Amino acid sequence: MKTDALPSVDSAQGTRERWMHAYRQMVRIRLFEEQVNELYTRALMPGLAHLYVGEEAIAVGICEALHKDDYITSTHRGHGHCLAKGASPDLMFAELLGKEAGYCRGKGGSMHIADPATGNLGANAIVGGSMGIATGAAFSSKYLQNGRVAVCFFGEGALGQGLFYEEMNLAYLWKLPVIYVCENNLYNEYTHYSETTAGDICARATAFGLRELTVDGQDVRAVNAAATQLIDAARAGEGPSFLLCNTYRYTGHHVGDINREYYRTRQEEQEWKTTRDPIKLHGEWLMSEKLADAAGLQAVESEVRAEMKAAVEFAVAAPYPGADEVGMHVYAGS
Repeated sequence: MKTDALPSVDSAQGTRERWMHAYRQMVRIRLFEEQVNELYTRALMPGLAHLYVGEEAIAVGICEALHKDDYITSTHRGHGHCLAKGASPDLMFAELLGKEAGYCRGKGGSMHIADPATGNLGANAIVGGSMGIATGAAFSSKYLQNGRVAVCFFGEGALGQGLFYEEMNLAYLWKLPVIYVCENNLYNEYTHYSETTAGDICARATAFGLRELTVDGQDVRAVNAAATQLIDAARAGEGPSFLLCNTYRYTGHHVGDINREYYRTRQEEQEWKTTRDPIKLHGEWLMSEKLADAAGLQAVESEVRAEMKAAVEFAVAAPYPGADEVGMHVYAGS
């Protein structure tokens, strides 16, 4: 059974609820990230964060096609994945601020949030580091025959990691229920991907026999349709697949990356923000289909802003973990 997922489309009301829910989820991610940036600029958040602004349609489109107990693995740019899979903003903010109430008791921070209760096996600061985790989760699903699938999110900068090719090889040989999702936001930190990635991206997957799809990562409906197709196939025992989502990050590589003109132009950023924004595009579609009006969309934004404000207030007021926890959750082999 799906939880916090797109409602049934068996009726006009179901269609409206389904796509309004997707709109709300994208707005939640956008406004969450705005608050993260503010916490950083106010020096309330230790360390850095990598914002997901501009890429919201991918996390929402895919996670809405998953069941609550399906697995995801995430990246250093993982807040959107966490929220889309069902994480609570107040506990996420607490984690970012190093508070005891956080998902990892404040010890993981921005790049290591995990929420097993919603199938989120964790973000990972190592580029491509979660590929083996997702493939292992898919192996366990097949072994246990529990019908779960695993989705592995990663950026195009991870395509050069050798682990990815080992995992695709095993996944295809063993017909594992895993979907590898490449979020191509054009830049590997400060370098355009064309300068680091040779050949055709999807050819990497087809070389191992994986089915592959390419989709506009700014279109939540297109992402959801593609993800549903691949997830259904994986759940039916048809093995792994690769989904390339073409997208763009509006902000810098991290919150401290302010002046970006040395590696991309302001004109390019402005074009994506004005003509390719996933929330704006979906909102316009909702209004064109008479599923919402401007007032309704504004009401969603107002409600979500209030939700995020309350979540931040909770996190700021929450206590830090005690010094007696310094040795907890630390494991070392002999």
